[in-house]
This record gives sequence, structure tokens and C-alpha cells, in this order.
Amino acid sequence: MRQTKVYVCTCITCGTGMQTIYVLGHRQPDTDSIASAIAYADLLGKVREGSYVAGRCGEINSETQYVLNETNLPTPTLIESVEPVVGDIPFLYPQQAPNDMAAIDVAALMDEHDVRNIPIVDSDNHLLGLVSEHGLARAYVSPHASQPLRVGPISTETLARILQAEIVHLAHSSLDGQVAIVIDALHVSLSRLGSQDVAIVGDNEPAQLALVSAGIGAMIIAEGAPIGERLHDAAKSRQVTLLKTDLDAFSVGRMIHLSHPATAIMGTDVEVVHMDDSLSSATRVVTNSPYRTACVVDENYCLLGMISRNSFVEEIHKSVILVDHNEFAQAAEGIEEAEVLEIIDHHRLGTISTLRPIQFRNEPVGSTSTIITLRYIEEGVTPSKEIATLLLAGVLSDTLVMKMSTTTARDREAVEYLSSLAGRDPLEFGSTLIQKGMDLDQVPLHELLIRDVKEYTLYDKKVIIAQIMTASDQYHSSHDDEIREELTEIRDNTGADLYIVLFTDVIGQVSYLYAAGDAGLINGIGYEIQPVELPGVMSRKKDYFPVFGQKLRSVL
Repeated sequence: MRQTKVYVCTCITCGTGMQTIYVLGHRQPDTDSIASAIAYADLLGKVREGSYVAGRCGEINSETQYVLNETNLPTPTLIESVEPVVGDIPFLYPQQAPNDMAAIDVAALMDEHDVRNIPIVDSDNHLLGLVSEHGLARAYVSPHASQPLRVGPISTETLARILQAEIVHLAHSSLDGQVAIVIDALHVSLSRLGSQDVAIVGDNEPAQLALVSAGIGAMIIAEGAPIGERLHDAAKSRQVTLLKTDLDAFSVGRMIHLSHPATAIMGTDVEVVHMDDSLSSATRVVTNSPYRTACVVDENYCLLGMISRNSFVEEIHKSVILVDHNEFAQAAEGIEEAEVLEIIDHHRLGTISTLRPIQFRNEPVGSTSTIITLRYIEEGVTPSKEIATLLLAGVLSDTLVMKMSTTTARDREAVEYLSSLAGRDPLEFGSTLIQKGMDLDQVPLHELLIRDVKEYTLYDKKVIIAQIMTASDQYHSSHDDEIREELTEIRDNTGADLYIVLFTDVIGQVSYLYAAGDAGLINGIGYEIQPVELPGVMSRKKDYFPVFGQKLRSVL
């Protein structure tokens, strides 16, 4: 089993001929991020042309999973990278040939479709090899003289078609044996040829009759030489197949080389790639291939198509819409190579830049789910009960049931609108959500400290701030020593100048801060005695970050 990162192939996924556009939240998905992605993909599918798919860039937390279970909505597709992959190539060369197809017919197929290579497959579509122009040329020029000329196994009718020959008498439906061009030294040929073998002769009736009498399998009369009645009768009597062609004897020999099945001349050193291989790696494979080609196969080695250097002429990107974030550090891997079509967010402006103007909506509200709800209203679309419940959960989760200082009048309006559609009491539903998301003892401490993080670069310092929502101050009090030790190790592993975690008591409306970093820096900003109690600090973004930024600037 191939172990690989999860990539998603846009042109294959939708199956409609339309490019798939992914709606993605950030790498540490919370309920607001997941709700926004699912709901916005749902809305766009109703009001725009195209195929819109909700994605996620990380694992679902317990709170979000509870909401998905409640609504019976599917978990978004896991997308670890939006770097373009082989599956994003809009066109794969579909040409292929069965392993028993004659080489000359493979050549005709190549000429018909103007390609230089044809993959060869077995009856189950497994890739066997590749017939190339070079391989065909070698077959036509013929092998070394020491190698005996052979034919088949091939049907007599197919051989006749290849040789542009008339079947004068059919004694064998197929042929498989040695071939001899009989010009002189008839006795040598008579001693070598058996009942399965084929003789190529010209206008020499004694030689013709002698060969038939010897009991060969078939005779090819070259250069349009006449076939006498005696030869015809003898062939019938001895069950010898007779073919007649206008080709000269040596041309017949060359064409017989091309009558061999494709497997006889195919190369087996063909390069293969898979649909989820990155486009950059596939480009290197094709460039280094002696055929300047690679075959695309699935996990069972079945052929899906072929790519060549022409496959990379046009730039290929995944198309994405970002929700609940607008910074490279929080986006899916490979975002620099994706085409960002739109951003909807409620955080500060980040670092993502685009090559062309895009739709960008950034509002100072408590959740992105609020903005998505407004989009439904603006489009005149009423969300389903399931989507309304999901969006309601997104707003309540990000505003801590409307208690966060980031909560606005628009958030309250959205909650009123959504709760009526969902048939849910917002206080009861929100309390249940918080409880589902705070089952902290079931989660390893290390995972808690890295699960909900934001990374910032401030005054040339790398700062990571994690936030853990709790229902009281009991958790951090009972794990104080473990938190300090684990935080120091995480900070060392991440290379952060400061790694901060806020344990936010939703009920008590207070946060408790732990920090790991350079002792001088820690002391300079007043964090030498930990945990630091921060009354009223509920929002990392609005309540804590601006004050912290001022403190950090004052000591640098």
C-alpha cells in the first residue's frame, strides 16, 4: 500500500466536466471553520455554476463531530495539500492497445492519433509496457541476421491484411512458426521447415510444389507471381495455406516482423505516476523518461491514461475559496500554488496575496458563520434545517454562546434567524456545544496544547498562541507542572520565540496564561510568575492579542 499525503484531484472528482472548487477552512478546524465551509459550498452550489466541495485541512474536534452527528451532514473531504497533482491535468491521453494487437496495427493507431507512444495492457487493463516509435523502427529494420524469422501466433486473415495479400486457400485459421525466404538452396529450406512453418517464394513452381509436398504450414507467393493449378490442387491436398501478395519477398519479411503482437516489441521500462502524485514530481518523471512520457495508473496498476511533455504546457492550479482565515500559515499546504478565488473571514488581515483581484469579505463579527448566514439572506436562499443548525453551532461556538467580547449585533441577529430555522434554543444548544468541546481529560495534554493555535510574526519574533476553552479553572490547576514541562518541549520543537497558551474559563470569564520562551523576554513582558490571570480575556484575537503586541513591542 502506498503511503502518501492526501491530495485531491479536481478534474476527476466531480465527474461532470466542470472543475471542482474547494471551500476550505484553516489547518486547525473548529466548528466555525467547518460550518462555514460546508454551508458556503452548499450556497454556491445553489446560486452559481460549478462544482463546489467543502474541505477540511485537519481532524474534526469532538464539538464539531457532535454537530455533524446531530445534523447527519457528511464530514468534509480531508485535504492536506492543494498543490496541483496529476489528477488536476485536464486531459490524459486515452489511447491504449491490447497485448495481442499486431505491431503494425499499433503503429496505425499511433499515426491515427498523432502520438509517439502507445501503452499496452492485458485483458484486465493492467499496464504491461509501451510501444514507441523507436521500438517500431527497430522491428521494421528487423533483428540481427542470427535471429530466425518467425510469424505468429496470428490469425491468417490478419496476416493477409498486413501483407495486403489474397487468401488463395485457407487451411489454417492461424499461423505460428518459423519463416523462410526460399530463393536458392531449396534443399536447406526443405530440411528446416515443418508443418507449422511458412515459406516465402516467388515465381518458381518446382520449388513451390516441393515445399508443399514437404508438408509446410503455409506459403506466401511474393511479387504477385501466378499460382498454377497444380500448386493450388497440391495445397488443398496437403492442407497448406496459400497467400498471394504483390510485395517482394524481403518486404514480406519486414512486414512479418510487424505482424508480431505488441508485447514482442514493447518496452517495459515505462515510467508510471499516480493521480495523487504532485505535478512537480510528475514533470521530473516525464522529463527523465527515455520516452518523454509516463503512464498514469491506479493502485491496482490499471491504466488510467498517459501524459507527455505537452501535458504541462499550460499552468495548472487547484481553485479554492478560503473561509475563516486569510494567512498562509493557517492555510492548506501548497496554497501558494493554488488559485484563490475568494476569501471570507472575520480575522485580521494576513499575508495571502493573489495574482488577480478576487472577492474578499472581511467583517468584524464574532464568527465567519455569521457572514455566511448573511450571504444566504442576500442571495434570497433559505438554508435547510441541517445547514441552519450547523451555522448556528458555528456562531455559538466562536462567540462562546454570545459571551465573547467579539460578539456583535449581527451575530445576535444571525443566531435569532438560524435558531428559528433550526428549531433550537440557542442557550441550551450552545451550552451543550461547549460541554462537548471541553472533555479535556480524554485528550492528551500535548494534543491540547497544539490543537487550536495561531502563528504570528511580530517584530521579527515567531509567536504561537494556543487557546483551550474550559468550564472552570480546575484543569490547569491540576496539571500545572505538566503544562509547564510540555510547553517548553513544544516551544523547542517549533522553534518559536514565544509559545503561549490561554486556558479560558468560559463560565468565569477569565483566562490563565502559560508561556515558554527566552527568560529575558518572558520577564520583560511580565510573565515570570505563571499562570498569569487575565480577567475578562475571552477572545485571543480581540482581548489578548492587541495588548500582548504592545507589551512585546515595548521590550524589543
